[in-house]
Amino acid sequence: MILGIGTDLCNIDRIAGVLERFGDRFRNRVFTEDELARAARRANEAATLAKRWAAKEACSKALGTGLAMGIAWRDMAVSNLGSGQPQMHLSGWAAERMAAMTPPGHSAVVHVTLTDDHPWAQAFVVIAAVPLAAAS
Repeated sequence: MILGIGTDLCNIDRIAGVLERFGDRFRNRVFTEDELARAARRANEAATLAKRWAAKEACSKALGTGLAMGIAWRDMAVSNLGSGQPQMHLSGWAAERMAAMTPPGHSAVVHVTLTDDHPWAQAFVVIAAVPLAAAS
């Protein structure tokens, strides 16, 4: 069963401007070390970070809170499987919120997809509850 859906569209040039203006202050406030390391290896750091920004916004919407209710940016992190498929990891208040949303006897699964086509980066997040017997 679907517990939440979120989407976000982010302007890559806007993120590039924020990176120019605030540099590491912005990077360290919003992104995890792993996210920053991945972005540093990419040809277009701003596009990589814009997709992750969009994923965090989309995830906060799927959690039903937005970013105004206590979720920290770094409570949501995007990594990639070896195949390139993105994964969302929740910690802190975001993980607590997801646990509170999850019905008894279920496990929550976060699905995320990212795309970019300059100047836009986009993310969709779906949080689903899977019966515990089916989760294993």
